Formats: sequence, C-alpha cells, structure tokens
Amino acid sequence: MLGAIARKIFGSANDRRLKTYQPKVRAINALEPEVAALSDDELRARTQEFREQLAAGRKLDDLLVPAFATVREAAKRALGQRHFDVQLVGGMVLHEGGIAEMRTGEGKTLVATLPVYLNALKGEGVHVVTVNDYLAKRDAEWMGQVYRFLGMSVGTIVHDISDEDRAAAYASDITYGTNNEFGFDYLRDNMKYELAQMVQRRHSFAIVDEVDSILIDEARTPLIISGAVDDKSDLYNTIDRLIPSLTPEDYDLDEKQRSISLTDAGNEHMEELLTEGGVLTDGALYEAQNVTIVHHINQALRAHKLFQRDKDYIVRKGEVVIIDEFTGRMMPGRRYSEGLHQALEAKEHVAVQPENVTLASITFQNYFRLYDKLAGMTGTASTEAAEFAEIYKLDVIEIPTHRPVQRLDEDDEVYRTADEKLKAIAAEIEAASANMQPLLVGTTSIEKSEQLAEYLAKQGYRQIDFSDPKALQKLYQAARAGKPSKLFAVLNARFHELEAYIVAEAGVPGAITVATNMAGRGTDIQLGGNVEMRVAQECAGLEGAALETREAEIRAEIAKFKEQAIAAGGLYIIGTERHESRRIDNQLRGRSGRQGDPGRSKFFLSLQDDLMRIFGSERMDSMLVKLGLQEGEAIVHPWINKALEKAQQKVEARNFDMRKNVLKFDNVMNDQRKVIFERRREIMADLSVEEQVADMREDVVGGLVARHIPHDAYAEAWDVAGLSEEVKAKLNLDLPIKDWAAEEGIADEEIRERLLHAADAAYAAKAERITPDLARMIEKQVVLQSLDYLWRDHLVALDHLRQVIGWRGMAQRDPLNEYKSEALELFKTLMEHWDDRVTSQLMWVDVSFEAPPSAPPELPPLQMMHPAPESAGAEEGTLADLNARLASADFSPAALAPAPVQPRDPQDENTWGKVGRNEPCPCGSGKKYKHCHGALA
Repeated sequence: MLGAIARKIFGSANDRRLKTYQPKVRAINALEPEVAALSDDELRARTQEFREQLAAGRKLDDLLVPAFATVREAAKRALGQRHFDVQLVGGMVLHEGGIAEMRTGEGKTLVATLPVYLNALKGEGVHVVTVNDYLAKRDAEWMGQVYRFLGMSVGTIVHDISDEDRAAAYASDITYGTNNEFGFDYLRDNMKYELAQMVQRRHSFAIVDEVDSILIDEARTPLIISGAVDDKSDLYNTIDRLIPSLTPEDYDLDEKQRSISLTDAGNEHMEELLTEGGVLTDGALYEAQNVTIVHHINQALRAHKLFQRDKDYIVRKGEVVIIDEFTGRMMPGRRYSEGLHQALEAKEHVAVQPENVTLASITFQNYFRLYDKLAGMTGTASTEAAEFAEIYKLDVIEIPTHRPVQRLDEDDEVYRTADEKLKAIAAEIEAASANMQPLLVGTTSIEKSEQLAEYLAKQGYRQIDFSDPKALQKLYQAARAGKPSKLFAVLNARFHELEAYIVAEAGVPGAITVATNMAGRGTDIQLGGNVEMRVAQECAGLEGAALETREAEIRAEIAKFKEQAIAAGGLYIIGTERHESRRIDNQLRGRSGRQGDPGRSKFFLSLQDDLMRIFGSERMDSMLVKLGLQEGEAIVHPWINKALEKAQQKVEARNFDMRKNVLKFDNVMNDQRKVIFERRREIMADLSVEEQVADMREDVVGGLVARHIPHDAYAEAWDVAGLSEEVKAKLNLDLPIKDWAAEEGIADEEIRERLLHAADAAYAAKAERITPDLARMIEKQVVLQSLDYLWRDHLVALDHLRQVIGWRGMAQRDPLNEYKSEALELFKTLMEHWDDRVTSQLMWVDVSFEAPPSAPPELPPLQMMHPAPESAGAEEGTLADLNARLASADFSPAALAPAPVQPRDPQDENTWGKVGRNEPCPCGSGKKYKHCHGALA
C-alpha cells in the first residue's frame, strides 16, 4: 500500500526514467527548423561531419541530439514519416542498450533508425535482428531508404545466399538479418580454415526486434551445426510399428512435465514385441548392449504420445516441419535432436533422414552476449523483465503510446466443454460480423485454427481462396454495401507465403481472420485496409494518369472503410484459448487499438483447454456442475482471470528455470568454446605454426618417456618395449631404444633428449624434402583439422555427460559443480590428444600433388535443433582436402613477410600479441608463457 502511495506521489521507476529523456527530446525538436532548412546534399554531408567529430575524440552520446534530428529529417524526406516524441525516447532507450517496450503499431521499425544510424557512425557495423527473412528484407529495403539517403550502406543476410554476398552484407554499415542466420554465420566462421573466408566482422552493436520472442522463447533451442552419421531408418520404422500395440497401462504419461516412460508391465510387453519382431536378439531390454534400442523406444513413445500433428509439427512435401509454439510459424531446416525427429518421420511414414552428430553449437543467450552493446524492442517485455535483467543485463522501459489506448479488454468467458465454447465463439463472430466489425480470431495451433474453419464452413461461411484474383473484391463489395460477406481468411503456417497480405486486409469492415499466434507478424492491421498492399495488388501494369487516378480511388475507399470500422467499434480480438505465456496473449490483444484506434478483446475458454486441463480443471468442472451451470452458460468473473494469470505465471517461472538451467551448463561449454575459437583464429592469423608444432612434438615425446620410463625408477621397471612400439606408432621412427636403455648410467632425461633430437631431425628432413613453405602450409591445416575433429568428439562427450550428470544429485552432490569439474578434465584431455594427433599425423604424412577439385569442399549442412544435441560417434578426420589448398597457396615473399612487431607492455596483455608457448612470459615472471599466462587451466 505504501508503494502504491509513493508511486502516485513520485511516479513509478519507469516514469522517472522517462523524464530524464525529455531535455534531449526538447533539444532535438529545437533543432528541427535548422535541419529542415538544409538541402539534401547538406543533410547527407552531416554523416561525414559526425564521423570526423568521432575521430577527433567526441563520444556517441555527444552526437545523439544532432544525429537524431538528422535522421528525423531524412525520414520525412525519404519515407514521408516523422518521428513522434515518444519514438525519439524509444530510440534513446535502444542507444543506451535497453529494451523499449512499445505497443503494436507505434512504429518500432522506424524507431530503430535513430540508434542504428548513430551507432553506425563508428564504422564497426550495426546488426538489426528480425524473426524471419521476410521482415529482414522488408525492413532493409524500407528503412534502407533513410540510411542510403544519409550516405550509409545497408546489407541483408537471408537464407541461401553465398559467402561472398554474406561478407559484402556484413561489411555494410548496417546489416539486417534473422537471429538464426547471424548465429549460424558465427559458428560457420569458426569452422573455416582461412581468415579471408570468414564473413562476420566484430560484434559491436545489435538491436533485436521482437526481443522477447528471440531471447526468451527461442533461448531453449541452441543453434547446432551437425553432420550426418549412420543411417538407422530401418530400426526407427520397425520400432514405430510396435508402438500402437501398447496399451495405456504400458506407459506413464505426464503432460504437465511433457514426459513419458514405460511401466514395468510396458517393459515386459515391449520386450515380447521386440523379440517377436527380431529386434531384440541379445539379452534383456535393459542390458547394456541394448541401450540404443531403449533410447529409440523412448523417442518413439514421445513422438506418438506427446507430439501432435498440426500442433507441434506439420507434414509438408514429404518432410516433418516443426511449428514454433510461440509464433505458429514453420521452422524449415530445424530438427529435433536425439533421434526424436527421425521418430516423428517414422510415425508419419515419410523418408527417415539420417541422424546427426554435433559439429558446433551455441545458445542464443551466449551468442547475443558476444555483442559489446545489445538492445531490443517489442510490444510485450515487461512480464519477463526479471529474466532480461538477470540473463542479459537489459532494463525494460515502457514507452508511452503516441495516443491513449482505447481498446476495451473484457473478462474471459469460461465454458465447461470445447463444443460449448466453439458455439459461443461462432455466435460472437456472427454478431460482430453483422455489425461489420473486423474480427481477428486467435488460435494456439494449426489444428485448432482448422477446426474452427471447418465449424465456420458448416455455419455457412466460406474461406477466401487467394488463388482467385477476384476473391478479395467480394470482401470489398460487401464492405461497400455494408453487408456481411460471410468470407473468412485463415492465417497459419500452411499459408505463410500470404501472411503479409492476409494481415494487411484484416482491418476491412466485416473481415474475419482466423490466425495462429501473432508474434512477430511484422505487418500492422490497419482499420479499413492497407493502402500500399492494395495499390501493389490492383495497380500492377498501370502508369501515368491511370495509376494516379486508381491510387486516389483506393485511398479514398480505404479512408471510408476506416470510418466504417471505427463506427463498428474497431478491430475485435477473440482469443479461443489462453497460452501458457501471458506475453503471447498480450501480443494477440495488442493487434487491436493501434495508434489510438478503438478496439475490443475477449478470450473464450473451456475446461477442456490444455492450460485448464493440465492445471486442475477436473475439480472446477465438478464444482460448476454442483452449482447448476447449464449447457451453453459461461462463467465470467475477474477472479477467473486472476486465477488463470497465476497459472500462467507458474508456467513462465518453470520455463525461466529451464532456460537458466540450460544456460548454466552451456556457460561451461561456452568458456571452452571461446578458448577453442580464439586458438583457431590465432592459428589462421599466424603465417607459420612451426614453433607450435615443435612444442607439441616436445610435449608428446616427454609424455611417452614419462609413461614408460618413470622418473627415478630403476632400469628394471622401465617398459622399453612399450616405448619402442609407441615411438614407432606415433613418431614413425624405428630407433635402438633397447640399446640406449642398456647403456651404463643412462637416465630418462637423456633418453627423452635423444628421442626429441631424432624426431626433430626426421621431421626437419621431411620438411626440407617437401620444401619448407609447403611444410608450413601442411602444418597449419593439420593443426586446424585435428582441433576440429577433437572438438567435435568433445561436444559429443559433453552431451553424454550432461545427460547423466543429474544422477549425481542422488549422492548429495551438485550436478553443476560435478559437470564443471568433469568438463574441465575432458578439456585437458582434448588438449593432450591434440598434441598427439598433430604430431602423429605430421610424422606420418606424405604429400602427392594432384589437380585441385573444381569447387572447394563445402561445410556440412546446417540444421537448427532443440536442446540435447546428438550423441552419436563422429567419423575420422583426414588430410584429403590438403592438396586443393596447396595448389592455390600464395608463397610469395610479400605473403610470407612477417607482421610488424609492436612493443609489449608487461602490464597490458592487449599489447602482447601472439606469444610463442616456449617464449618467456611478457609479464616478466621468468616462466615460459605456457606455464604462466598461457596456461589453459
């Protein structure tokens, strides 16, 4: 209560923060007449002036007021749009590295131009992240008019463009693209073998559109680059045929936790089925040799009992395509991991694709935390403000609307059964349509949207056929006549190509649009219709006076339609179900009441809805029956809304815990990933890794001797035969070690020195034979390929460890600490094996010259999968692609010239540059670098 009183007197923290921006808003407005008086060339010249001021030592904050004023004027001239004062505030929040929460229709796309331009002046590149390729291309072209007017370059990153085009886009001042493409490019860059092949520059500043969708909803789905391994399609299909034979008594299903497992009776039943089917031939089901079969059974169970077609996925062109539960969009190219996707393919009787092994992986949390400064914008972030602050250190600032919101949000109506709810929704649609009020009906899945479409069709409504060019004209004719058209459009993943068109026409009087989740749709629903969309559709082929006349007619008609829609009460949002996240419901509601327009929203629920059913509706159902609730009657009360909100908060809290848990474990891998990726970059940047290879060889020889001739051990305890075998196997040397060991007074150190001398001499002779320049080229490729191969195996090992580490909790030990400890030991082992592998391959490698292939080898196909990457084995790495690189290598004196040496400051590691592992540490400790600041752990 005291807090409420304080807020009334002093305002909320958000209000106080907003007040701090007002002096700058007034300063920008004061500059407007001066900037408006400039010619186009003078306005454009300000960009270079700003850059010169930055070079002279001024800060970006010093240039905010004149830069924002410049962008506002450029937008007026290039787009015919002027930034409102609240949009200027939104731009300042983004520039400061915060999240601007702005209602739908408040112009977030235009707001981004302000901080993007200001930060692009530094010349380090600004990334604008969107949720799909359509928005990336649209925004880059649309807002690109402002940037190009001011002399800046704009690039776009979308799916299926070449590395050359990607490099050019990243080299631009401003780069638009999707979160997936930015993340994949980062991983791909760190799989390249030459710095020149890398496409991304540094990660300076990014603005994430629909930031809650990308950094919250998709944070549970790491980006994974994977490669195919053994084909097990027969096993998947065989097990899939057995699952329908199971009865409900054979398994325990928990929908709330989305888990399923066989009961004791189910184990016995499945064992019988597997034995009869010839799958189980060796021992019982849960014996060690059958662990793979158990895994496939569990995934097949999940596919049949937890995943629903047209809700979690659809089958399209013979492929199982995942549906994003938050946006309702298809996610082509993304696959579930651990064989679940293959189990779904077997269930749907489509071609089962081979399983995959993880080659590189990163979560969105850790990718976006690479940026020096991160900002975001969305219409719904306040419900997740705690998570943004804890994970990303981002503050959420609610930006007031340009005009007051006039939407009426009504209490939910709750029915006992889904059929009663459907009838009530149809009756509400009938009443609103008769009044010519535009309707947007939100559903939670493709399945639910199509069920509603079938029900409406039975009631005499007709679905719009967008393949008919005259289809929408019938809608316009009905609006002109002021009579219901009985037409409706369906917007879900099946019709995503028509998405922008369907949404743009959803504000026509009497229009009925049935849509899945509305997150990130990117196109506003404008009352009366969308002028640009209709002009593009109806004026194709027209020129001159005919074009102007038709465009004027369309604008006049849409203005009339808007008046008609406003008189009917504005856009009416009907929700057919509550989502587990309040943000998704708010996104649907936010489509109405744009820019001060009137609107209305109401949710219709039943006790059979997923959220209600999972969170204890059985008790409520019996209670309502006792209270005498009749069929077709609804219960409406604010208490119901509050109870639902609490249920949603519980689900949100659980999901937050899941994401935090994923991040805690990924942070361990992330630390190791940084070391590996940094080491790769250093190797690619070095002209020669000869010193590192020699160092590795020395460590390998020392390890061999230490294992077989322990220090201070008696000669009788030496394993001379074992040492000779390992020297032959690893170093390709046949040496008289037995004779050395028989010499009087010889010690382990002397044998180590002789071995190292012999190995160095043999390798030097080989390098001289194939020419030193070629040897340096081979060394670099072997070092990189060996590291990649071992890192791939390391990821598989970490996946296995992650899956079983939870059991340590049974012994009262913290699984996270156990994971950190064991992951560190695995990483140390990786580095040791790297030395062994590089040394062995270089001592055994031989070179033959062949014509290079016509095309360079391609990276493995990219697939984005859900957590728990594949744990299958990896194939052996080879040197097969070396000759292609050798043939085109540049060994000219200019290419091999050493880089200029910069003086090193012992107190500043940034001035040390690349330090050889055997060099004295620049800090002045007197130790070798590898034993001081260069130590890996």
